[in-house]
Amino acid sequence: MPELIQILLINLAAVTIMEIAGWLISLKKNNVTIADSLWGLGFIIIAWLTFLQSDGFLWRKVIITATVTVWGLRLSYHITKRGLGKPEDPRYTQWRKEYGSRFPIVSLFRVFLVQALFMWLIAMSLQVAQSAEMPDYITITDIAGAAIWLTGFIIESSADRQLSQFIKDPANRGRVMRYKLWKYSRHPNYFGEATMWWGIFIISCSVEYGIFTAISPVLITYTLLKITGVSLMEETMFKDNPEYAEYKRTTSSFIPWIPGRK
Repeated sequence: MPELIQILLINLAAVTIMEIAGWLISLKKNNVTIADSLWGLGFIIIAWLTFLQSDGFLWRKVIITATVTVWGLRLSYHITKRGLGKPEDPRYTQWRKEYGSRFPIVSLFRVFLVQALFMWLIAMSLQVAQSAEMPDYITITDIAGAAIWLTGFIIESSADRQLSQFIKDPANRGRVMRYKLWKYSRHPNYFGEATMWWGIFIISCSVEYGIFTAISPVLITYTLLKITGVSLMEETMFKDNPEYAEYKRTTSSFIPWIPGRK
């Protein structure tokens, strides 16, 4: 337990330093959107620091670190590429107007440092699972968790790719993406991300105390539903779109479901 506490504190310090660096860059660029690109990278840092510091079962560490690295790199690349050459995310622009001259310091605490804390808490499952020496073999729970993670990864990456292709087509300007995975959920990418973290949590349930890291999937699911994902996006980007209002009436918000049968 003392070793785990030390690992947790070092990891928290590392992502805090990363976020402060991101904040300084955002001040220079006058654009807070860089925080979104740091999201996946922060988890990669936590995963690798835990891998290097802990004496847990090697192959469980490999599985967790590999999955988090693949997910984090893909997501950070996708978000960074999506934002190139574009103005600041409307969410942050609205906060600039709201806080005025106080926004730089507000962004440090409300965006960057809060994000560091959330990363650390959401990553609790992977930190505990990697630190456990027993069981020193791959369990059915590990396999089930990895399968759930893979399902979530396929859903999130596919949904992101489908949306990107839809947006690139000039004929779709001003229209709402409601095809393929987006036919069954208004936010299949967020559902996929939450599913991945439930998978990591299931893996952690194979080790002692892993069950107590349920805060990881619960917090990411709540965040995506109520804080930075579904609710915030629909309140800011789509609230005055009549086509989206119809889409919202007939399509599940989060969990994929049959259209028209919410």
